[in-house]
Amino acid sequence: MAKSNKSIYAALAANVLIAVTKFTAGAFSNSASMISEGIHSLVDTVNQVLLLFGLRRSRKPADATRPFGYGKELYFYSFIVSILIFGLGGGISIYQGIIHIITPKSLGDPTWNYIVLASSVLFEGTSFVIAAKEFNKIRGHDKWWDAIVRSKDPSSFLVLFEDGAAVIGLLTVIICMFLSHRYNLPQLDGLASLLVGLLLVAASLILARESRSLLMGEGVSKDTRQMITKLVENDPAVLKVINIISTYQSPDEILLVLIVAFREDLDTQDINETIERIRIEIKEKFKLMRFVIIQPEILTNPVQY
Repeated sequence: MAKSNKSIYAALAANVLIAVTKFTAGAFSNSASMISEGIHSLVDTVNQVLLLFGLRRSRKPADATRPFGYGKELYFYSFIVSILIFGLGGGISIYQGIIHIITPKSLGDPTWNYIVLASSVLFEGTSFVIAAKEFNKIRGHDKWWDAIVRSKDPSSFLVLFEDGAAVIGLLTVIICMFLSHRYNLPQLDGLASLLVGLLLVAASLILARESRSLLMGEGVSKDTRQMITKLVENDPAVLKVINIISTYQSPDEILLVLIVAFREDLDTQDINETIERIRIEIKEKFKLMRFVIIQPEILTNPVQY
C-alpha cells in the first residue's frame, strides 16, 4: 500500500507546530496574510489526518460487502482533501485577501510574524524535502510531472504538492509583508493573502483532477497491456486476446479481465486448465494483479466491448 507514510507524518508534525504560532502572530499583528497562512496550516493538518485515515481504511481486507477490498477508500479521501484545500484553504484565503485590500487595517509590529514565517519555512521546507525524497523512490527515472500523472498512489504526490504550495506561499507572504511595512502599504498584506489563496486553488484543482481519475478507475498502461497480450498469446492453447479490461482497486491492487479466444479443439477441462495456467503466469510476472478473470470467447464472432 502507500509508501509515503513517513512524509505524511512529517507534514502533520510540521503543520501542527506551525498552525498555532501563525494564528497567534496574526492576531497580535493584525495581519490577514498570517491568518491565511494559519488557515492553510490548519487545513493541511486536517488533510494529513484524512490521508492517514484513508490509508488505514484502504487496508481493510475484502469481505462479502466489498469483495475486491477497500483500496479505493484512499482515492475517495484524497479527493476530499483536494476539496478542502480548494474550499477552506483557497476560498477563505481569497476572501480574507479581498476584504483586507478593500478595507486595509493598520499593521502591527511584524517582528513575531517574521520569526514565525522563518520558522515555518524551515519546518515546511524540511517536510517538503522528506516528501520529495519519498516521491523520488517511486518515480524512478520518470520526469516529475509524468510520475505524478502515472502514479496510482495519491498520498505520494498530494503531500508533495501541499508542502510545495506551503513553501511558495510562505515566501510570498514574507515578500509582501516586507514591502507593506517598508512602503506603508497595508493593502499588500491583503494581496499576499489573495495570492496564497489562488495558489491553493491551483494546487487543489490539479490534485482533484488526479484523484478523480483514480476514483473513476484507471487501467494499466499501453505497454503493460502489450506485455500481457504477448504473454497470453504465447500459450499454445490461445488463438488471440480479444480484449483487456483493467482498473486499479488501490495503488497495490489491479483487477484484470481478459477476453480470450481459445483453440476450437479444446474441451472444457482443457480450457479450465489453460485459464488457471495463464492466471498463475500473469500473477507471477505482474505482482500487483491480485484479481485475474479470464473469459473464453469465440474468435469468429467476438463480442464488442
